[in-house]
Amino acid sequence: MSKEITSREKDYSQWYNDLIIKGGLADYTAVRGCMVIKPYGFALWENMRDVLDKMFKDTGHQNAYFPLFVPKSLFEAEEKNAEGFAKECAVVTHYRLKTDPNNKGKLIVDPEAKLEEELVVRPTSEAIIWSTYKGWIQSYRDLPILINQWANVVRWEMRTRLFLRTAEFLWQEGHTAHATKKEAVEEAERMLEVYADFAENYMAMPVIRGLKSPNERFAGAEETYCIEALMQDGKALQAGTSHFLGQNFAKAFDVKFSDKENKLEYVWATSWGVSTRLIGALVMAHSDDDGLILPPKIAPLQVVIVPIFKGDEQKAMIDNKVNAIVSELKDLGIRVKYDDNENTRPGWKFAQYEMQGVPVRIAIGARDLENNVAEVARRDTKVKTTVDINGISFYVKELLDEIQLHIYNKAKQYTEDHITLANTWEEFIDLLDNKTGFISAHWDGTPETEEKIKELTKATIRCIPLNNPLEDGKCILTGNPSTQRVLFARAY
Repeated sequence: MSKEITSREKDYSQWYNDLIIKGGLADYTAVRGCMVIKPYGFALWENMRDVLDKMFKDTGHQNAYFPLFVPKSLFEAEEKNAEGFAKECAVVTHYRLKTDPNNKGKLIVDPEAKLEEELVVRPTSEAIIWSTYKGWIQSYRDLPILINQWANVVRWEMRTRLFLRTAEFLWQEGHTAHATKKEAVEEAERMLEVYADFAENYMAMPVIRGLKSPNERFAGAEETYCIEALMQDGKALQAGTSHFLGQNFAKAFDVKFSDKENKLEYVWATSWGVSTRLIGALVMAHSDDDGLILPPKIAPLQVVIVPIFKGDEQKAMIDNKVNAIVSELKDLGIRVKYDDNENTRPGWKFAQYEMQGVPVRIAIGARDLENNVAEVARRDTKVKTTVDINGISFYVKELLDEIQLHIYNKAKQYTEDHITLANTWEEFIDLLDNKTGFISAHWDGTPETEEKIKELTKATIRCIPLNNPLEDGKCILTGNPSTQRVLFARAY
């Protein structure tokens, strides 16, 4: 294990921070609660974004962009939404600074530059978008509207953590308008499945699809669908949400349309989003004590080739062979780097790329050239194999698929092994204290009981799994009747 990284067993939180910083994903900044996403981390986000963007467009959505600022009166229009985000809002009150007359080196807010109406820096965009939709929608012919935007949002978090919870973060937010409730519900469910597909097939991260309890719903939603993932410390992480908003925002902003019978009806709405917190999920779901482990499908680099040589003559021979391999790999659509930087030694490079989670490393030396072979090392299992250079590109392509599947299967097995039934309060407490993960238990369905359990244990209802089997039981806390189990966990 690298001495640079704190082990998971010793301090999971520090291990996570070590990987983010030493893996080159992000850094701290002078702005409290915010982060700098470094080029390697941003390349990872770009790969995730590009895949999701195509998935959105394949399901009929278009990208647009709406203002960062929301007039306070618009933000207040949907009461539940405003109340839900009020404590996290950053507010702009003035539009100009001026030199302090008592200290020429300082700037102060110009009291004469007070805004007529305060502006909320968007924590989410329902208010500004639905105030805009009012002008776009008059008839059923204008529906559906299927809009997504890639943007930043600000939520003034008091306790922050790189990627998982920062005052500003990047995300996408979809906002759709429909003529019927059925269409809107189908949209919310469709986008949940898009998120689940992405999490499992690209991030190699198994998720549980479910509904949020009323206490955990998005503010202003009638139903919140979610995907929940389990991290290696046994805590849950909400990886994406899709909301059926009913007609709440349409009524708040008076968005009506004439139906085919020429009757005025309120529009039905959804919103859905995932953010850069997915990078935090990726780190915690797969990585080990030697660094990041990244699924090949979204890794910034899928393959790195490191030459081992003495002198310019050996280097020239290796260059000639590697350049051909690089060309073949690129023709197969593989992201590859030939690291022939002579300022660092091969051993340092091996450790660095292991830290950064590059799925496949190829090492080629002068003796390898004589035998027409190369050493291929996979990051997930650290197994090294000697491979004939002829056909190595196709070998690597198949290996990347194998690594992707192995990472997913390992995470899936971990999740399955950490879903445990509890039938009594004593069992519930024992599991929380001694075995982390999801706890499947009965709940009487009341917000009061849910809040009491959270207060006593810091565990929350992560979701009510979709297609949950019905079974009679007793609530673990109150003993009141229950018709189904729900999943509890402590969470990020």
